[in-house]
Amino acid sequence: MKVGVISDTHGLLRAEAVAALEGCERIIHAGDIGSRDILDQLASIAPLHVVRGNNDLGEPWAAQLDDLLRFDLNGWGTLLVHDIADVPAVLDADIKLVITGHSHKPRIEWRGERLFLNPGSAGRRRFKLPVTLALVEVLEGSIEPRLVSLVE
Repeated sequence: MKVGVISDTHGLLRAEAVAALEGCERIIHAGDIGSRDILDQLASIAPLHVVRGNNDLGEPWAAQLDDLLRFDLNGWGTLLVHDIADVPAVLDADIKLVITGHSHKPRIEWRGERLFLNPGSAGRRRFKLPVTLALVEVLEGSIEPRLVSLVE
């Protein structure tokens, strides 16, 4: 299963991001979306899992979004939350993939058998941080994440 992971679009869904997400079976947005239109565009590519980011708070279109989601990706228990500071200190044993955004810093980090993934920011460049998203190949027995740079 090919899964696209995007975060911190802040109202900008780049053509490069849309192209990178084509062919995904699911898309995950880790918050700071910026507009309902972005969710509509992503949903036209694949089914979505989305959480609200701190910059989405107070927006009428984001009122129904969760702050934390738990779901299954091809047998991998997944936790999705915008800010890593909001990840529970003790995670259920079935959570094998933790996806966060917020920092704009892309990160792929294995902690034992658990993968912590931050796809970075796909929206406007902040500071000198890269503009990225992640593509993840999720198989029953393995998970292969990779970062995709959207701009040079």
